[in-house]
Amino acid sequence: MPSKSSDPVRTGGCQCTAVRFEAHGEPKWTAYCHCRDCQRQTAAPVSLYTGFVRDQVRFVRGQPAARASSAGVERGFCRDCGTPLYYAAPERFPGEIHLFVATFDAPAGFAPQSHVYFEERLPGFDVRDDLPRR
Repeated sequence: MPSKSSDPVRTGGCQCTAVRFEAHGEPKWTAYCHCRDCQRQTAAPVSLYTGFVRDQVRFVRGQPAARASSAGVERGFCRDCGTPLYYAAPERFPGEIHLFVATFDAPAGFAPQSHVYFEERLPGFDVRDDLPRR
């Protein structure tokens, strides 16, 4: 993985620490996802992802398990503790991996830029910000 010494390295992993990762450089984007699939995956009203070029991310301890959650979508998680770790859709987002921001050691370092699938949000979940809604 080519990276410059000035590129930030962000670390993270699952709750039990069986899986650890490094993300090198800057993410492509950071966004809230309100889709029904993510709600079911996380048992939460909204998920916060950050998208990296796949080659920027490497798993440095353990390997996540993966399952196809729908056509063309792979979701990675820790096989030991069940922590959701990533979303990948190679046809829709070629060469990208979308990591859950909450799995980073310093999640506050990611500023959300938008909401996606906002029309699927749960009605009781109130979002008060000025970010774009798609």
